[in-house]
Amino acid sequence: MATALLLTGTAGMAMAEAPGEAASAAVHPDLWPAAKSPTAITDPATEARIDATLAKMTIEQKVGQIVQADISTITPKDLETYPLGSILAGGNSGPNGNERSSAADWARLVGEFRAVSQRPQANGVAIPIIFGVDAVHGHNNIPGATLFPHNIGLGAAHDPELIQRIGAVTAAEISGSGIEWTFAPTLAVPQDLRWGRSYEGYSSDPALVAAYAKAMVTGLQGPLVPGRSVDASHVAATAKHFLADGGTFEGRDQGDAKIGEAELVAKHAQGYPAAIDAGALTVMASFSSWNGIKNHGNKGLLTDALKGRMGFEGFVVGDWNGHGQVAGCTVTDCPQSINAGLDMFMAPDSWKGLYETTVRQAKDGTIPAARLDDAVRRILRVKYKLGLFDVEHVDRGNFAAVGAPEHLAIAREAVAKSLVLLKNNGSVLPIKAGARVLVTGPGANSMAIQSGGWTISWQGTDVTHADFPNGQTIWEGMDKAVREAGGIATLSEDGFYKEKPDVAVVVFGEHPYAEFQGDVPTLDYQPAEAKDLATLKKLKAAGIPVVAVFLSGRPMFTNPEINAVDAFVAAWLPGSQGAGVADVLVAGKDGKTARGFTGKLPFAWPSDARSPIEKAQFPVGYGLAYGDKVKVPQLSEKLGLDLAGILNVENFFSGGRARAPWLLSVTDAGGSRQVESGPVDSSYGLLKTRSVDVAAQEDGKSFAWSGPAAFHLTGPGADMSRQLNNSFALRIDWRIDAVGSGLTQVELGGKAFDVSGWVKAAPTGQVSTIKIPLRCFADAGADLTKVGYATTVHGDKGLALTLLSARIEAVGENLACPPTVK
Repeated sequence: MATALLLTGTAGMAMAEAPGEAASAAVHPDLWPAAKSPTAITDPATEARIDATLAKMTIEQKVGQIVQADISTITPKDLETYPLGSILAGGNSGPNGNERSSAADWARLVGEFRAVSQRPQANGVAIPIIFGVDAVHGHNNIPGATLFPHNIGLGAAHDPELIQRIGAVTAAEISGSGIEWTFAPTLAVPQDLRWGRSYEGYSSDPALVAAYAKAMVTGLQGPLVPGRSVDASHVAATAKHFLADGGTFEGRDQGDAKIGEAELVAKHAQGYPAAIDAGALTVMASFSSWNGIKNHGNKGLLTDALKGRMGFEGFVVGDWNGHGQVAGCTVTDCPQSINAGLDMFMAPDSWKGLYETTVRQAKDGTIPAARLDDAVRRILRVKYKLGLFDVEHVDRGNFAAVGAPEHLAIAREAVAKSLVLLKNNGSVLPIKAGARVLVTGPGANSMAIQSGGWTISWQGTDVTHADFPNGQTIWEGMDKAVREAGGIATLSEDGFYKEKPDVAVVVFGEHPYAEFQGDVPTLDYQPAEAKDLATLKKLKAAGIPVVAVFLSGRPMFTNPEINAVDAFVAAWLPGSQGAGVADVLVAGKDGKTARGFTGKLPFAWPSDARSPIEKAQFPVGYGLAYGDKVKVPQLSEKLGLDLAGILNVENFFSGGRARAPWLLSVTDAGGSRQVESGPVDSSYGLLKTRSVDVAAQEDGKSFAWSGPAAFHLTGPGADMSRQLNNSFALRIDWRIDAVGSGLTQVELGGKAFDVSGWVKAAPTGQVSTIKIPLRCFADAGADLTKVGYATTVHGDKGLALTLLSARIEAVGENLACPPTVK
């Protein structure tokens, strides 16, 4: 699903064009694979009940069925006036605003909505709501639930039987919280790993995705039986995102797949026939486009290919306000999507206006009656199959299933099977019994980094060990295994040790992200400040054998890091059961590990920083095992591209975070501190910051000064001379929350200007914009050929502002320079 990108007007995404002539978005159904929803998805008696219900329903009731609202914007009482058919909980939504609610809290909330929906209206019709949630890697919305590796790690396991078991566990825990529908599995086939959702894809291999599609749908829903409802331990699956979200130009989230129909089918459609044949009850449309046409409005894809050729009999749900991106649509007005084949709008915050508009369009014929009835029929068909009506009603809410020990054991197994050994020179692994082991690195004892996005919250940045008390960080798993084998393990935050260890295990990698916030311009790991590489080299220089455990949502260019160590393990985003890593890395007293290395790469590992990957350092299917006598030679550390030419030198901050390679830090009298994510626990106390929602989830960073301090966006020394020569300006979008004492200054390239007048004139509490031409900084003496400080804001006591974006932007107006700082 998506997120929290709240689009409030006509949407249109400006996409850079690929070279050559644009391909067609016309669908030729005969070129697509044939499939068919099983007959068990419904039965004649159910269809007769649906006929009778449709005959009684008002247009208002029918339209209500095709509109879905988010729990953050609707209450059960609202259903008395607006008879909506579906409720969801988005990435940052929890019962009563609490993201850390228990399974009982969730079940109570679902029950409250359902109770209102089941009250018959004047015509005697009562239709229960269907409740959906994102369970991306287990039931990741609930603390203490079983958290599995993200899909990319499961792809490395190459084990469909395991995937079916994971689906069954996930379903049992979703159902255990009273919910009957999950927006999974993701069947994307990522081709450009710069895409921020790459970790949601199982593999770049369509065949593996197809095998996993069948396994996961079967695990989530159980085998469908004619005339019987899905049982209380299973839920409805959602095959998503239809189609080619993993094939967009330059890996841009919500972008455009600029490819021919043959490639669309061969690479990106193969998971759907398998999911449909397995009985997937729902399909989610993709935010993305195919050759310039938004999928939410492409009748050829939704109707002709999906419902026609592939015989899908369930219903198609949209993504988060995705209908608003269709040409000519807004989030509250889009008959084009329904007429194209969408059956249910996902309208989290736009539902009320959309409902009212759609009722009018259904009455005046803009939406044909037959199309509306077909959409409603499909939705009712799924509701009957889930046992939501009084007839054969299925009660869900077995709270004991959430985080059950047998479920956690499967997650631990999955972690072990997901690990891929890329290098093991000198057979430093497994770690021998009785060894003195140093465990270090930013990911060693971080539940957030090892779990990634879509964990409790949308971005997963604020996860702590307390959220998963039945889990272990990688450090905790290593510590226990080493001690049980008679050794000693020591945790060091910075790599410091008092007694030289026999081996060092350094756990590092990407920090949590989800969706578009994870898009990157290059696959180079840490292009700005290679702090982790420095740690590896320091330990290696001390004569210590070094093992790297790399946590990431995608393969990245890590040749320098691989060269600096004796062993390198791709551990992906393993989730809460960090002990699964130790099961493979640490030998017991008998000299054997609990599990061996069996994982194989689901995606090619890049030989340089380019993407799409032109040459694999390690191909799909590569992965060493214990006993393999493969020595990885010194690898090329050439990036394969000019970072100064292609690195992001125009967008420093957006979507609530610094954009790679730029880093956010704060400085006051006590020194400087990097802001990784979420709230800053500053030991100096003069500048506090936290993530806030302005127009979307966590899209702003709030700063509050209690004394002289500054925040900075720093990078690798970028060349901005091209922008200087083409009339660009530094643009900052912010919200002034309080005007403080003293000056407010904006600095770029070491030269600052006084913007206090602008700050005082800005409307407090409203988003405003300032633009300072680059020529102002250059004229003041800034060297724009090597900019390390792209944006700095200095303030003093009482100043409070929320930063939404900082970037370089072309301007077509003659802007004056603000006063220089004396």
